[in-house]
Amino acid sequence: MAFGTRLLAAGAIALAFATPLRADDLSADTVVATVNGTNITLGQMVALRAGLPEGYLVLPDDILFDGILQQLIQQLALAQIAETQLTPYDMDMIEVQRLNYLASVMLDEAVADSISEEKVQAAYDAQYVSAAPVREYNAAHILVATEEEAKAIRAELDAGGDFAAIAREKSTDGAAAAGGDLGWFTLDLMVEPFAVAVGQLEAGQIGGPVQTEFGWHLIKVSETRLAEVPALEAVRSDIENTLQMNAVQERLDLAVAEAQVTQTIDGIDKAILKELAQSAE
Repeated sequence: MAFGTRLLAAGAIALAFATPLRADDLSADTVVATVNGTNITLGQMVALRAGLPEGYLVLPDDILFDGILQQLIQQLALAQIAETQLTPYDMDMIEVQRLNYLASVMLDEAVADSISEEKVQAAYDAQYVSAAPVREYNAAHILVATEEEAKAIRAELDAGGDFAAIAREKSTDGAAAAGGDLGWFTLDLMVEPFAVAVGQLEAGQIGGPVQTEFGWHLIKVSETRLAEVPALEAVRSDIENTLQMNAVQERLDLAVAEAQVTQTIDGIDKAILKELAQSAE
């Protein structure tokens, strides 16, 4: 029976009244059931509860307790049968899941230690307060498929053609309807050939043709400005995410650096993973 269904059923069963044990008498090791001689403990129930969707946690304590216990009994009964017919593939899957859990425990510790108000403030100061000011650009572009088209359009522009009107008529990207307007942006948000060209232009100048993976661009810079330093709270989430990702990477790098790692993959055709996976299906 699925867990949700079992919870509903448990709620409909009349419970026998008994004097509950005191919390002081219980621990994670307290046995609450046995299946063919194998114990189920309160600690295992707590572990299963930790993985439940939030919606289950608002259920009455007695219904949640009974539902968790019944699910563990069902799982253990099934697992005992499965253990008699495990294949090498099954054993590999169990080991990979074990490794994944243990690794996640270590990474969770690294993430928990990565965030503090002092660390967030230091990262904010380094990235925004102490860093050189960032220039923003308000620019438009005309994008076409070939260099010949781009050169012909550049000749029109040099002869006094209206950039926005030509963009609406001939540009091939989504900004065409707005006269090629790309709004305000910093150079790091653009692909390198385009960004380099923009960075060399003064307000009012036209540059290009410039080729990128998207095609050929003519570029007009309308304005430039120094970006304002954002308030800490406006970027707190980004800073915390960066701190967490850095902490994870540092923990991974340290673990591998401290381990004795030997790879024996010479001569192995790397398509073997696909072949073995197909044979295991």
